[in-house]
Amino acid sequence: MKVRDIVQLLKGRIVAGSDMQDREVQYGFASDLMSDVLTLDTDHLLLITGLANLQVIRTAEMADIMCVAFVRDKKVSPEMIELATENHIVLLETPYSMFRAVSVLHDNGLEPVY
Repeated sequence: MKVRDIVQLLKGRIVAGSDMQDREVQYGFASDLMSDVLTLDTDHLLLITGLANLQVIRTAEMADIMCVAFVRDKKVSPEMIELATENHIVLLETPYSMFRAVSVLHDNGLEPVY
C-alpha cells in the first residue's frame, strides 16, 4: 500500500514528507509506548500513534520507520516536522481514533507486524 493510499483511507493530511507519497508500506503497528516500538525489526512500517512529541520522531528514526500516522487529530509541532524532514520520515495527521485507523487499514490490506 502506498503512503498516498493510507492518507486517503484515513481522511488524513500529510504534514511532512509530501514528496514521499509513493513509498510502499507493508506493515502497520499501533502503539503509544515507544519502548514497544523499539522492539520491532520490520521494514516498510507505518507507526500509528496518539503520542505527539519529539520522542516519537526520534524513535521512528532509530527503528527505521518510514511513516507515522498521528490519530485523534493530534497536531504535529514544527520541531517534529523539521526532525522528520531531516530523517526522511512521512508524518500524517488523521481525525480517526487508533482503533478505527487500524481497522480501516487492515481491511484494506495493511498487514500486522505480528
